[in-house]
Amino acid sequence: MRNKTRNRFESTNGTKKRAFRLVGAPVAVVVTLVVGFAVTAGIGSARTAVAPNNQTPPAISGKAQVGVTLKTDNGTWSGTTPLTYSYQWRVCNENGGACHDITGATGNEYTVRSDDPGNTLRVQLTAKNSDGSDTATSVPTAVVVKEATTTTTTTPASNGCATTGGTVAIAGITQPARLNIDQFQVSPSTITYGTRSLTARFHVSGCGGSVQGALVYVTAVPYGMFGVPNEQTTGADGWASVDFTALSGFPVSRHQQLLVMFVRARKSGESILGGISSRRLVSFKVTHG
Repeated sequence: MRNKTRNRFESTNGTKKRAFRLVGAPVAVVVTLVVGFAVTAGIGSARTAVAPNNQTPPAISGKAQVGVTLKTDNGTWSGTTPLTYSYQWRVCNENGGACHDITGATGNEYTVRSDDPGNTLRVQLTAKNSDGSDTATSVPTAVVVKEATTTTTTTPASNGCATTGGTVAIAGITQPARLNIDQFQVSPSTITYGTRSLTARFHVSGCGGSVQGALVYVTAVPYGMFGVPNEQTTGADGWASVDFTALSGFPVSRHQQLLVMFVRARKSGESILGGISSRRLVSFKVTHG
């Protein structure tokens, strides 16, 4: 006689069993086929933290002069937020080398001390998150100078210069002399499309020396790329530092190669379009990054 089969399913602990009974056999034989099913539970993807990585170094703003409070920004960083920052100000030689830590100078501001003249200053910034840390160092400041002293003004000569060479007080310059914007720098030295803050420095000369007390106005062109900062005053070394914060208009296009700035230097109380004032356009290279 031909055997017949009947089957049924059983399920225990997530495993299904199929039982086959042979009908008509002398002895009932039950064959159980165990079919396993993979049960997947609790599978997910955990969020992976990314350690900080510096994109642009911190930049110091303010005049490197005894008694002046300098301030650093944080630069720009990649990595999983939140990031925490720690600071260490360092004093270096006139070329920005041979640096060592300044005891107790661990905030984002530092007031230049009486023993700093002749040196430069840098700040070392460390960014940290749950996965690690990274450290970046600013470019050095200008060589620190002593506190400004009162300058006695004499009557300008026929050429418009009361004094010639060295540090020239703005009050001692009249027409036909003119101011000259003769040097400029930017930090970070490499501007990329991701740069969100920078510091530009401009040197003003006149009557054969560095002009102290000139008012310097700077704006990026075209407008809308960076905020427009207030006028800054040149120090005894003739330099003025101007801080910029990027706006949504920067970069102005996917092909921008230069950041152009309009710069004006003038004497307080004179017409911004006349007197001994001077104007020029300068540019800094921009890379895609």
